[in-house]
Amino acid sequence: MADRVEFELVSPQRLLMSEPVEMVVVPGVEGDFGVLPGHSLLISAVRPGVIDIHEGGQVRDRIFVAGGFAQVSPERCTVLAEEAVMVADIDRAAAEERLAKAKETLAEAQQTAEEGSADTKAAEKDVKTAEAMLAAASRS
Repeated sequence: MADRVEFELVSPQRLLMSEPVEMVVVPGVEGDFGVLPGHSLLISAVRPGVIDIHEGGQVRDRIFVAGGFAQVSPERCTVLAEEAVMVADIDRAAAEERLAKAKETLAEAQQTAEEGSADTKAAEKDVKTAEAMLAAASRS
């Protein structure tokens, strides 16, 4: 198992994936980072984006995550995701609708709340998440 790293993906509802993989690439807030066996200890916030699971030198699976945290050790990479869905399962029309609603909510929040308020920040985060999901769907 020295040539594998245990990858776990956990959502608030359940454990979505737990399996040994060759490599996993995670969308960290400071940029994407790859995890191979023997990786240094790391804890990182995860931005909305796509986790790539590599096998045989190729991307085997692509999973959209809406943010969260990643914890890495030499043997394991655990991602605690706010939301996760296989990129192939993203409905482009639903993603476009989600983005339109998020932009509408942001516009309303900007009109009624102070700049930098919790409502505005939450709406901005929802827009970024919806944009990342739509981008992921466009590349599948």
